[in-house]
Amino acid sequence: MKNQDIVSAFKKSSASGAAQNDCVEVALTADGGRAIRDSKNPDAGTQFYTPTEWAAFLTGVKAGEFDN
Repeated sequence: MKNQDIVSAFKKSSASGAAQNDCVEVALTADGGRAIRDSKNPDAGTQFYTPTEWAAFLTGVKAGEFDN
């Protein structure tokens, strides 16, 4: 199994609502990282993040680094 193998189903945020299709979806990868894709165009490509990159992103979100 490769590090970037996707090992879970893609999920979108429960906050996005069932009728909304304009968000990102996240799946777990074999190395514990995450795969991200656009929910309205899932065949357009997938971005991969290592566990360290994903942890840094979550830390930034929790710290409010992306708030307006």
